[in-house]
Amino acid sequence: MSLRLFVAIELPPATLARLGQVQHELQRDPALAGLRWVRPDGIHLTLKFLGETPEDEQAAIERAISRAVTDIAPFEVELGKLGCFGSHRSPRVLWVDVEGDIASLGRLQVNVERELAALGYPPDGRAFSAHLTLARVPPERAAQVAAALEAAISAAVAPTGVIPVDEVALMRSDLRPNGAVYTQLFAAPLV
Repeated sequence: MSLRLFVAIELPPATLARLGQVQHELQRDPALAGLRWVRPDGIHLTLKFLGETPEDEQAAIERAISRAVTDIAPFEVELGKLGCFGSHRSPRVLWVDVEGDIASLGRLQVNVERELAALGYPPDGRAFSAHLTLARVPPERAAQVAAALEAAISAAVAPTGVIPVDEVALMRSDLRPNGAVYTQLFAAPLV
């Protein structure tokens, strides 16, 4: 049996509520209809996506995550501005930036990549970009919503809030018709 896994930092309830408020405000714009919104309780800061993973590798992954956090003390990051991946003509993902102690976050992500690469999970080909996904733009809707999305991002008030980073979680993603359901399988504390 395989599990769809990723490594992430989970967000506190107050932060999830703030992100949900931003989503609610943006969803009021009829020009943004058709975006696939992430449920607020499913928003997290992904450090590494593993994908379909044999269940018998879970213990080794947990040990790798534990090794990855050993030299990093707890730290904080903050919610930043809104933005989009993709071009201004063809947006793909609406997100909130992560700011603050990005140096510690970057070291943590590099450690996770290194430890999991040793288990055969190749590093992501792209540079790490710390963000929180609010919505995905279906490719067939990208051209129609591009201008409205750009205007909405410019007009939106960015959420504020601190995200304490004191553990790293191994998460399971179960894809369902109404969206993914995430379950924490393991957490390694930063000390």
